Amino acid sequence: MPPKAAIIQPILMAAVMAFLMTALITWLNLGFPPDYLRRWMTAFAIAWPAAAVAAYIAIPIARTLTGRIIVWMEAKGL
Repeated sequence: MPPKAAIIQPILMAAVMAFLMTALITWLNLGFPPDYLRRWMTAFAIAWPAAAVAAYIAIPIARTLTGRIIVWMEAKGL
């Protein structure tokens, strides 16, 4: 993956995931009050940077674990 893409992809993935998850969790916690959109966007503004940091931490771990699982599966003939 080109260096610029390696920086941009986790940020965009985090944005989509934080957007969807904060919508769901805000709805589960509050229902649809009149200020739902404001509360959702507040939650999203907090969650997105945290999700981006988590993505930068998780991606190398997930890549390593995926490689190990594939090697294990191939060794077992799966």
